[in-house]
Amino acid sequence: MKDLHEYRVGVEWVGNRGSGTSGYRDYGRELLIHAADKAPLEGSADPTFHGNAERWNPEELLVAALAQCHMLSYLHMAVRAGVVVTAYEDAATGAMRQAGLGGAFEEVVLRPRVTVADPSMVEAARAAHAEARKVCFIANSVNFPVHHEPEILVAGEAGSRGL
Repeated sequence: MKDLHEYRVGVEWVGNRGSGTSGYRDYGRELLIHAADKAPLEGSADPTFHGNAERWNPEELLVAALAQCHMLSYLHMAVRAGVVVTAYEDAATGAMRQAGLGGAFEEVVLRPRVTVADPSMVEAARAAHAEARKVCFIANSVNFPVHHEPEILVAGEAGSRGL
């Protein structure tokens, strides 16, 4: 496997309402994100910035990328630790502060809810989050904190709550 991986995407603006960018409110923020052999992803600006709320905005995509990367890294670390994960979901949030025309993310909080096959796996399942954080390419590429607030459940336990 080579050490350098390249990812190619295309972004196509489809928000020309007939007069281009003749004025701030005269154009749409709609766009399409393309990648080979994939369906286009419909994007736009955040509604605060005159975007279309029915489309993904870059801020949501960044939070989604962090959550997805952590999940995939976590599943790998779980296998390495002998943890059988039977379900995984995350309710991630990101906080961005606007400053003038720009701004920056201050943090992202991942809240993975992981179900494991057996109670004996709970501690290793919890530890696998720290290991996943170390190897997540996206989290290692951002300049703001990515926090984890995992909840570990055991499959088949009635009323199971995070341990």
